[in-house]
Amino acid sequence: MPKITINGSVIGNGQPLLFILGPCVIESFNHTLFMAEQLTELTGKMKIPFVFKASFDKANRSSIDSFRGPGMTEGLRILAAVKEKFGVTILTDIHLPAQAAPVAEVVDILQIPAFLCRQTDLLLAAGKTGKIINIKKGQFIAPQDMVNIVKKVESTGNQKIILTDRGTSFGYGGLISDVRAVPIMQQTGYPVIFDATHSAQIPGGSTTGGNRQYIPVVSRAMVAAGADGIFMEVHDNVDQAKSDRGTQYPLGQLPNLLEELVSLRSIIRDFHD
Repeated sequence: MPKITINGSVIGNGQPLLFILGPCVIESFNHTLFMAEQLTELTGKMKIPFVFKASFDKANRSSIDSFRGPGMTEGLRILAAVKEKFGVTILTDIHLPAQAAPVAEVVDILQIPAFLCRQTDLLLAAGKTGKIINIKKGQFIAPQDMVNIVKKVESTGNQKIILTDRGTSFGYGGLISDVRAVPIMQQTGYPVIFDATHSAQIPGGSTTGGNRQYIPVVSRAMVAAGADGIFMEVHDNVDQAKSDRGTQYPLGQLPNLLEELVSLRSIIRDFHD
């Protein structure tokens, strides 16, 4: 498999953890740039690989009344401004095949949402852009079944693939994080990221709730299991967040958690060396 490199850092194969961080959705121009500045400064000081994440459209919200974001045109304008000002790697979701090419002109990593991870046309369109593709494992799919999804992107000639686990649903209102998912999906040969915030969701009702207090616990468990990175949605004022306020992690608490996860990764690597 070709090495996947982000900002000069190789992802996977025991390398330092990649952190995909940012607000759930683009709330405004100023807020997005503020979050990008804060996260760029923090990860720069810690010298850790960082990707800035924000969605221009949350197309799979629970309610028709939920805030979805500014849309593709305005969202890409804002993400382009983030990239120009801070020089960071940018990740965002796409929901339709027609979005792949125009979004790829701005961002570095195209993300396939969990609910859409089996949509062949979407995967093929994303793969054909030649960009890195981050595929979230649907909560309805066993980790070993991701191999079929990987083959769809590979069929385009694109082997720049990252897989992300975000928990598995058993139909009783919550999501379960199975540490076996990490080594199982790594058998594809691609890096595996753990989505710590969406894994804390409690789906259902008019808005999705969550158990934010378990984010550090499951993050530590997945790093210990060998995850190649952590995906975490972060907000400076979680109670006022326009999307996923029950699971976004507080910006003020982030430094301590990142330091803990980086230290744990180092311990695990030393143990296996």
